[in-house]
Amino acid sequence: MTLSVRRCILSATLAGSTLSNLISLAHADEPAAPTSVSALASLRDRLDRTSTLAVYGDAPYGTTPTDTEQFVATPAFIDSINADPDVDLVIHVGDIHSGKQYCTEAYDRSVAALWTQFQDPLVYTPGDNEWSDCHKKAEGGGAYNASTGQIDYVLDAMGAPVDSAKGDPVANLDLVRSIFFAQPGVTLGHRKLVLSQGMLFDPLHRSDAKYVENVIWMQSGVLFATVNVPGGSNNDQDVWYGAPTETSSQLTERTERTGAALRWLELSFGAARLVRAKGIVLVLQADMWDPEKGAEHQQGYHSIVDTVARRTRSFRGPVLMLNGDSHVYLSHNPLAAADPLNYIHPGYDVPNFHRIVVHGSTMPLEWLRLTVDPNSDDPEGEFAFGPFSWQREAEPAQP
Repeated sequence: MTLSVRRCILSATLAGSTLSNLISLAHADEPAAPTSVSALASLRDRLDRTSTLAVYGDAPYGTTPTDTEQFVATPAFIDSINADPDVDLVIHVGDIHSGKQYCTEAYDRSVAALWTQFQDPLVYTPGDNEWSDCHKKAEGGGAYNASTGQIDYVLDAMGAPVDSAKGDPVANLDLVRSIFFAQPGVTLGHRKLVLSQGMLFDPLHRSDAKYVENVIWMQSGVLFATVNVPGGSNNDQDVWYGAPTETSSQLTERTERTGAALRWLELSFGAARLVRAKGIVLVLQADMWDPEKGAEHQQGYHSIVDTVARRTRSFRGPVLMLNGDSHVYLSHNPLAAADPLNYIHPGYDVPNFHRIVVHGSTMPLEWLRLTVDPNSDDPEGEFAFGPFSWQREAEPAQP
């Protein structure tokens, strides 16, 4: 167990509880924590039973700032998930609009309003399109003007910037937090408690406390963890607004967030070992093995890939990663030496890892039915791995 994990456990213990107890309490359906032996036994029964999750992302998308087809289709899509009696929880892997739509407070709030219709808890991890790529001209940010040395912002008919905070990524991430993470440690949709990094962080890295979007929880004997890793921009290394060099603000953003992400991954794996989890699910937005972007453009993710590979090997149990970003469904193990995409982050051969790129961005809207059975140990295949099995589901055709 690393020094960072020990510090977090010590911090939690000093707060009046062990990390193990905190994780257990985070699975209560209501804020009131179980206190009696019988209540704890009942909680353990719930943790050990099979559960079904609906996973989707990169939606609703639009081909232009005014394209609302997928947005309009979302209520029926939500209804179809609500109608499934087996679904216990919903996960959105990020990107609530496309790279051709603007970053505005009104739009973010409209998505949050849609999500109130979910009858199950909803866990969301932010994507690049709603914050780290907001600086791009196609998203309503702007472009560096070499002649003037200034940023030419995208303006509306009244001459005002169309993006929130002129597309500034840090400000837009703060906006996302204020709307979707206003109550750290509580899910969207139906209320469920989780643990956020804002509640449990390394006391030697106090800036980690602002990453309330990074959460962990237990379900069906498996530890789930979300990590804010934006896709599309090489972990936010594409220079903002296309300027010649990155600003100190961009460097600070990437350095602090990546450090927090690495510490959160270490904590998650340490917690999984502590509670003897039967598996781990990692949820993030970035496709860190996207071949269309090229191996060189993916090197900003290397420290994250390295931590995942190293800790997965030492964990020994099955580790499943869910991500969006590249939109097209894919099921494989890029950390296996024989995998065709292993060259993007070469040098690893980790057999107990599998990842799924969740399909998104197209109509009809699609979700992944992920079943977690703590009593199963399926051999790795396209639709099964350890306690996990899954299938693709599309929104029912509308009359």
